[in-house]
Amino acid sequence: MEQLFLGVIGGGAMGSALLRRWVNSGVCPPDQIGLREPDLGRARALQEELGIRLLSDPAQAGEARVLFLAVKPQVFTTVAAEMGQPTSPELVISIMAGIPLEQLQQAFPKQVVVRTMPNTPALVGAGMTAISYGAGITPTQVEQVEKLFRAVGEVVTVAESQMDAVTALSGSGPGYVAVMVEALIDGGVRVGLPRPLATQLALQTLAGTTALLQQEQLHPALLKDRVTSPGGTTIAGIDALEQAGVRGALMQAVQAAYERSCQLTSGATALPKRGG
Repeated sequence: MEQLFLGVIGGGAMGSALLRRWVNSGVCPPDQIGLREPDLGRARALQEELGIRLLSDPAQAGEARVLFLAVKPQVFTTVAAEMGQPTSPELVISIMAGIPLEQLQQAFPKQVVVRTMPNTPALVGAGMTAISYGAGITPTQVEQVEKLFRAVGEVVTVAESQMDAVTALSGSGPGYVAVMVEALIDGGVRVGLPRPLATQLALQTLAGTTALLQQEQLHPALLKDRVTSPGGTTIAGIDALEQAGVRGALMQAVQAAYERSCQLTSGATALPKRGG
């Protein structure tokens, strides 16, 4: 059998979203992708939908040119132990939160390792992925990694020391935004709008505002100033937000998520080293 280009371990929400985008965008032919997913129902559904190969154990994924780890960080050491120390992959890419490059390199000493942090808008091709590269990465490999993640949104390269902060902002950010949108919808219902209409208004307002900020390259404060007229409705609403401490609450949310990410990373670093 011809060597696979991409061996993927994990077909959960993020893993399956990435697989769909890679296949449907033509970034990687389905016959060049092998998936190891222990949930057979999920695995077979993805095989039927995408035409990818199914792998019977993690070691088979390690026979591909690129190994892609999309499992929960809690099972990383188990998966790595099951694989042994594969020699085939040139590159190991991880989307696991809290698993640092050092830990990846200990598990895969013969490969170049890459740590990434995509977020859930990748499901619709509007994701944001931060990438930290391990030692020895080549320009060709950087191009391979960026090609994969550009298929699901935007890409930025960061120092690994910034990865916990990235996790707190863009990794966890969709959760914060979802809470804000839900609150806007409930506010609309409170002042008399039917919930479906309030939902439509809130979602399009968020999408339109984001598009405007990006396309016009506006600072958020400038846009806020443009839409607040003296004694008007918007400034009344903003005043209520300030009195409720919404700005500070969002900053505290990022700080709390950052501290939790640091704890997870420290815990991963403290895991026992595997023997050679």
